[in-house]
Formats: sequence, C-alpha cells, structure tokens
Amino acid sequence: MLALLALAASLPPAARAQNAGTDSLEHTVVPGDTLEALARGYLDDPRQWPALQQANGIADPRRLQPGSRILIPHALLPTRPARVQFTHGQVRATLPGAQAPRAPTADEALPEGTRLQTGGDGFISIQLHDGSTVRVQADTDLRLTRLRKRARPGSAQSVIELQRGTIEPSVPPASDGARRLDIRTPGATASVRGTRFSVNATADARTLTAVTEGTVAVQGSAGGATPVPHGHGLAVAANGLAGTPHALLPAPDPAQWPASVHDADFVHLHLPPMAGASAYEVQLARDADLTQVLRAATSRSGAATLPAVEDGHYQLAVRAIDADGLPGQRTVRPLSVKAHPIPPLYAAPAAAATLAAGVLRLSCTGVAEAGRYRLQLASGASFDQPLLDASTDGACEAATPALPPGQYQWRVASLRRLADGRWDQGPFAAPQRFTAVAPPQAPASLGVRGATHLFWPAQPGQRFELQVAANADFSPLLADETLARPEWSADALPPGRAFVRIRTLDASGLASAFSTPHLLTIPARVQAGDGLPVTSGDGQPLQRP
Repeated sequence: MLALLALAASLPPAARAQNAGTDSLEHTVVPGDTLEALARGYLDDPRQWPALQQANGIADPRRLQPGSRILIPHALLPTRPARVQFTHGQVRATLPGAQAPRAPTADEALPEGTRLQTGGDGFISIQLHDGSTVRVQADTDLRLTRLRKRARPGSAQSVIELQRGTIEPSVPPASDGARRLDIRTPGATASVRGTRFSVNATADARTLTAVTEGTVAVQGSAGGATPVPHGHGLAVAANGLAGTPHALLPAPDPAQWPASVHDADFVHLHLPPMAGASAYEVQLARDADLTQVLRAATSRSGAATLPAVEDGHYQLAVRAIDADGLPGQRTVRPLSVKAHPIPPLYAAPAAAATLAAGVLRLSCTGVAEAGRYRLQLASGASFDQPLLDASTDGACEAATPALPPGQYQWRVASLRRLADGRWDQGPFAAPQRFTAVAPPQAPASLGVRGATHLFWPAQPGQRFELQVAANADFSPLLADETLARPEWSADALPPGRAFVRIRTLDASGLASAFSTPHLLTIPARVQAGDGLPVTSGDGQPLQRP
C-alpha cells in the first residue's frame, strides 16, 4: 500500500499519533492530568475513563506519571458528522443501516460510514467537523469511513475511502496539527494537515496527486517517501512505483475567454492551445472556491461545450491536464450568462440577400415571452453608431431609412416586462448581412432595325424578360421570352399591332419593373402562291408596301 504523508508540522506531544497510529492517539501526561479529565477532553464523556484505563493497562487511575504516554483509541473518539454544503445533479448517499441510496439535501448531516456516489453530471461539496471542505467530482465513489473529534473543538480525525474518481480537499492549516484527513484509495493513503490538493483513483488503478497548496510526501510500496512541493504532481503506477515529481502545467491565459455568453442551449468555450496539454478540464460554478459546481466537462481539444445554465453570474474555472493525467494550475474568472429572453428569428431580408437600395422592411418572428423588440441596422462592422435603433411593440418589424447602395448588417433582440415594470432586454441575435444595390432599370427606349428587329442598351451580365400581347393589358400573351442578349425579332408574329414590354434581370438577382409598353406594328409579308413568304436576294421577307 502507498502512504502519502503531509510534510506539515508534526503533532505536538500533547496529541501525537503513532506511526502506526491510525488506531489511536497518544497523549503525554502532564501534572494534574486524570483519566476522568482525559475522557472528558478526548471522548466528551468523563464516564468513559475506565475504557482508557483498560486500553492502557493502568493499575492505579489516580496516579498518572507525568511524562508517561496514554493511548486514546480512535474507536472511543466521539463521531462528528459531515455537512452537505452543496449538491447538484446525480448524487446518491447511502447512510449506515439504509437499504437503498437517496439524494442528499443541503445542510444534511452525513454520519460516519456514509457512502457517496456521483454520476456523470453529479457534484457534491461537504464540510467536515474541523472546517475542511471536500469537493467530490463527477463519477466518484467514496465512503466517509471515520469522522471523529479529537482533543478539542475544531480538531478532527477523518478518513475517506476513495474507490474511484476524484476529490479535492481543502484543509485549513493548523500549527498544532489538530486537523488530520486521511484519503485512502485501493492503493494509497493521503494524510494531510493543512493543504489543498487533489487525489484521483483512476480506472487503471493509478493514484494521481496534484498539490496546489502546501507540500505532500508520496511513498510508494517500492520505495521511500518523495516530497511533492506546491505546484507539482506525481503519478504512482498500479504496481506501487512512484514517478518523478514534475511541475504542474501553468494556469491557462484567460485573455481570449469571453466575459459573457448568450446561448440559451449551450455554453461554448474556445480555449487557446497550451504546450504539454493532453486535455482541458472546464468547470462552471457559483463561487470562486468551486464548492458549488454546476457544470463540468473534459475536452481533448481547445473547444469545450457545457449544457446551458440559468441567466446569472458564475465562475469559470479551466485547467490543462498533462500526459500523465495530472491536472495543472487553475484559472478562475467571472462569466456572465445572459440568454433570455431569446432573440427572434430573422424573417426578411434573407441572409446575404441582395436588395434594391432605398427604404427596406426588416421583419422577424415573435417570441412568446417578449412584449417588445429592438432592431438595429449598421453599415460598418459595429453597431456603435447604428443607422437605425428602433424599439417596437407588437410585431417584430421596422422600416429602414432610405439606404444607398452598400453593405449592411442588422440584428434584433427581445424585451420582456419584469414584475417591477422594467423592461429586460435579452441578447441580440448574431448580426445578419445584406447588400443594397442600385435597382436595375427597364429599357427606356428601343431601337428598330428593319420593321421587326428590336434592340436596346444594356449592362454586362444583364438578361431580359420580354412579353408581347395584342392588347395593352397583356392578356393573352403572344410571347414571353427570357433573353440573354438585348435584342429580339418579331418575325414569327402575325402582322398587326403588338404591345411589347421588357424588364431587366440584373446579375445581382434583382429584376426591374416592366417598361412602359412599346407599340410595334408588324407589317404583312408578301406570299407566293404556295403560301410561303417571298424573300429578297439577301434572304429577308418582303413586306407589303
């Protein structure tokens, strides 16, 4: 078995544990000591002095020799339950004598012998009698094997058996060594008196220790104790061989982290890569001490996604994990979540649409909890000086000012009425861009070659729709053609008057209105006796004069 022994100051003579002293404390007798007084101080019950007499084989309890040593069996020490500080997600507690586990509640007392199990989204923080805090991470199974008071208020002897998973204890320092916490894994024991570190019992039977405060000595079954100072970690293999202590990865740089997030479904984080990192651990908590963790994830890449939380202010903690699986130093910084009321969906214009410059209509869907909407329009990359900043009750829509050709972006947010009458604005939707272009113009004039061949000016890339009808209302149509070139021949139409109108189909995708109708007279053609047209020497049909 491994033994991890804290290198903090050893216990004073008045309350010093033996090397094998997981079963008893050792008290050095001073003048005036009596077994009754010792039973009162250590066991909270002066009537238990005979038990001390029997355990130590004392012939005359009234004659204690100063300087002699008396053992205080741990089995006689009074128990002091742990208290639940916070619990979240799938957490189960099986109390001594209980037939089945159940969910613990805040401030519940957990007696000695309680088993705690957390699921993939579970987290629980407990406080021991001496003020130590133990943060139990997801996918962890442990038992509170011993929760005992020692000599005086604030002193304790606690033992936690960690079967799998990770716990992070914080033991307040005590110069007299009155606080002692032992963490036992299937192959290790961690004994601390005033430090902050983590112990992980891995699935492959290794024990990982990362020290963030104080100093811990790691002793493998195959060798002596190795000191692991602050900011270092050590991995011990399943066979008991301890590796070499090495520096933990530094705390990540939070410069690129967001100060706020606005997604109602997820919390997305993009972390800059760190040399030596094989993964990243992300936690979202209510407090900077991470005693109230709500979300946690481990990511192999620099992108991490957590399930969404309610709007509010949180603490985001990130640390890198090295190739041995040891977690590095943490960076903790505030993170604001503001996702409600959710923004509307864009209706028109469509994303990346090209529109005719001028006055445009912006519209979006409604949101059930919203009573007002805010629409902004900008021509640049930011909305610092918007061209439009309109709040509208009812429908989510607004008209823009007359827009010249250019690139634009717009965004929209929902507002809800709070109980005190104030309006609460949710986040803006991601900006949506569109392009305004000069609207294409229908041909204003037509040129005629011969009697039936029309042509007109055009811009490169333009196409045209041409309609011909015998009536000015263009019903019915004699022809409806899409033309790739700005010209058309009416040779196929019967003689007589015809109304012609044309609209331009611009390369931008916009279409002009139809032009004012043009009146075209198509002359009768000279026909031979067989009904075929008579042509001139150049092949053109002869027209009647």
